[in-house]
Amino acid sequence: MTNLVSFHEAFSLPAHLHANTPAEHRGNDRSDVKLLHTERKSGRIQDHTLTDLTELLQPNDLLLFNRSRTIPAQLVSETDNVTVRLARQLTETSWEALILGKDKTVVQLQDGVTLHVQGDGSEAPLKRVTFHGLHEPVLSFLHKYGEPIRYEYINTPWSLESYQTVFASVPGSIEMPSAGRAFSWKLIHQLKQNHIQVGFLTLHAGISYYEDNQWPDPLHHPEAYMIPAETITAIHEAKARGGRIIAVGTTVVRAVESYAKNKHSHQGAWKDTTNLFIQRETPLQLVDGLLSGLHEPHSSHLELLRAFLPDDALLSSYQHALQNNYLWHEFGDVHLML
Repeated sequence: MTNLVSFHEAFSLPAHLHANTPAEHRGNDRSDVKLLHTERKSGRIQDHTLTDLTELLQPNDLLLFNRSRTIPAQLVSETDNVTVRLARQLTETSWEALILGKDKTVVQLQDGVTLHVQGDGSEAPLKRVTFHGLHEPVLSFLHKYGEPIRYEYINTPWSLESYQTVFASVPGSIEMPSAGRAFSWKLIHQLKQNHIQVGFLTLHAGISYYEDNQWPDPLHHPEAYMIPAETITAIHEAKARGGRIIAVGTTVVRAVESYAKNKHSHQGAWKDTTNLFIQRETPLQLVDGLLSGLHEPHSSHLELLRAFLPDDALLSSYQHALQNNYLWHEFGDVHLML
């Protein structure tokens, strides 16, 4: 395997492995998901459950979570027969957005609000749009009339709360940073009882799919992030104690490695925007392991995973996941590369 095209040709995702129901509605708890563990050094593959993390991790390891909260970023105009998926905020009222349906320069929304198309976005098919006629903050309007972005494999209108992690506290993600979704406070407490450290940062995740087999190019899709001072301190202290930094989700990898690239020794809070595209050749400066969901063949997330595993180990892991009925997407199972 030498690129994502060949990875795509190596496997396809059968319909029954699309997770369309949150784990707590399939089992007893949101932590009732399977965990596929691929050892980075040996390539050995093992089957676990997420709660086995208390045994798989070691004291002084630091588990880093993204606490960004999902916003209801999809608006539907029944008047114009148009669906708008916000992709990235530019100013208070200006956004990049994906517009599905009729080709419109002005989209009629609720309460007399209109959305004006100003031009092309950072990459096709995104457009730059501006809200007009608002009498409240955009976020307030979205919470009145918006809904979470749901893709075709979801056949139930799950509530916005279904698209939140238990620790989500900073609104801004277009789509849920889903690797942390399966964690409950009970599990986090058990990890801390085992002297496994826990830290948080914020990276507002953008849209992940443009429809019609088009995926965002990370180089054209910058995302804002913030790492609190206490988390930066925890990273450096964990390293000094010989602990490992395990990112929960690709968003955390992007934030931490962006920080490392720009200001490795900085000790205070760090806030920036990143378009870092982590690939197989990208050296990882701080992150030692990754807990992630399972990704579709064309997803750019797979390129980031190649920084953690050789191609043959990554492909073997995905083939194992397919053969053993692991579930994909935001309500699915997880993959630990450590």
